[in-house]
Amino acid sequence: MRLTAAFMAGLLAFSPVATLAQSEQMDEALDISRLLLNPPEGVDLAYGAFQRGYYLTALRLAERRAANGDAIAQTLIGEIHANGLGVPQDIPRAITWYAQADQNGDIQATFQLAMIYQAGTGVPRNRERAAALFKKAADGGHMAAKYNLGLLHVEGTYAEPNLVQAAELIGEAAEAGLPEAQYDYAIMLLEGAGVAPNTSEALNLLEMAAEQGLPEAQVEYATLLYMGARDGARDAEGAARWYGRAAEAGNAVGQVRYAMMLAAAEGVGEDFETAAMYRALARRQGLTEDALDQMLRGADPATLARAEERARYWPAVPPADPAAETEAPPTDEPLPETLNSLPVPLDDLTTPG
Repeated sequence: MRLTAAFMAGLLAFSPVATLAQSEQMDEALDISRLLLNPPEGVDLAYGAFQRGYYLTALRLAERRAANGDAIAQTLIGEIHANGLGVPQDIPRAITWYAQADQNGDIQATFQLAMIYQAGTGVPRNRERAAALFKKAADGGHMAAKYNLGLLHVEGTYAEPNLVQAAELIGEAAEAGLPEAQYDYAIMLLEGAGVAPNTSEALNLLEMAAEQGLPEAQVEYATLLYMGARDGARDAEGAARWYGRAAEAGNAVGQVRYAMMLAAAEGVGEDFETAAMYRALARRQGLTEDALDQMLRGADPATLARAEERARYWPAVPPADPAAETEAPPTDEPLPETLNSLPVPLDDLTTPG
């Protein structure tokens, strides 16, 4: 089998002075070239190249199969054109390939078409068409499609208004591990919307979604922990931990609530500077909180100035101040010959004044 130019470039790059990064790239190219020369049974070469970032190679390999009606290859080509991976982004061309794959039975293509029409990405928005495609993909077992169809049943415009059906679909997606579905189904369980109330199950789902990094779930779970919903006792430390995770992720509500806990030293050590930094970050997103302002009213102006400086560079840190990097003043005391001759433990030493 003839190797592509991309593979040959990787193979010919070998030299004794190659960098570590180049070496890793060469290893990947060699791995793929071995597959091409002697492909093991059951390996999708196009998808393997796609996963490794060899998008043009993936495209060429997929095109050979797509011409013979291979739905998975057609979907892969649609993904490459839809996202502009190695080629200019071309939504109309992506739709053409997704449509072919959809007709040939690939529910991932059906779902991607639905998402395009739902958002109006590169085409006129058509939510009625999107709803029909979500239904088709959901009937085929696509979990993200089930979640989106469930949301449409909640909305009740492009699908029948039916909270019970919505809860069933969103619950299936939650059970499959989709964090957004876990969060929404947890809220339905808390409110008894379309399903019998179940606080314990809701808490478990919120915790799972929070662990997967969904900020909204982190905030909701933190609030419930603070209210004592888990076992009747307020868990301030747990609440602060999850508010902190949401704050670090850029969630404005998490930033305000974590700032309040920092200022009150509740569940976490007192830190007015970090509290003021998160207040500044939340304000940039349009969220203010009078109670937090009151808590920080008496903070030292220098502390507030440092907080504003940190917020300006967040999530990076401000550059070091050269003026602060001064050497310790000299001391007249002679240095001991060995550490063992120090008169006090190292932990008790302070910088000479």
